[in-house]
Amino acid sequence: MKKFVIFAAAACLSASVFAAKPTKVSFDSYGTAEDGTEYATYIVKCSNGKKLPLTAWDNRKQWCVGEESKENCEKKQLNAAKKACKLR
Repeated sequence: MKKFVIFAAAACLSASVFAAKPTKVSFDSYGTAEDGTEYATYIVKCSNGKKLPLTAWDNRKQWCVGEESKENCEKKQLNAAKKACKLR
């Protein structure tokens, strides 16, 4: 039983070590939503090679995962970028 617990702990640790992390955030474009709200789109490059969109609302006071999205939002760009890489 001890060996199983040690193996499970090691597996969890290694999974967190290899989780994708943001390596670069670049501006992409400005846009206007259907309701007239302006936003900016950024692209997050993750350590696993994926590129994912972030949308900045309210003059970059709210950062959301996805293009033109208001879901999975954070107050800070880095936290939203981390969430994007972790979710996808």
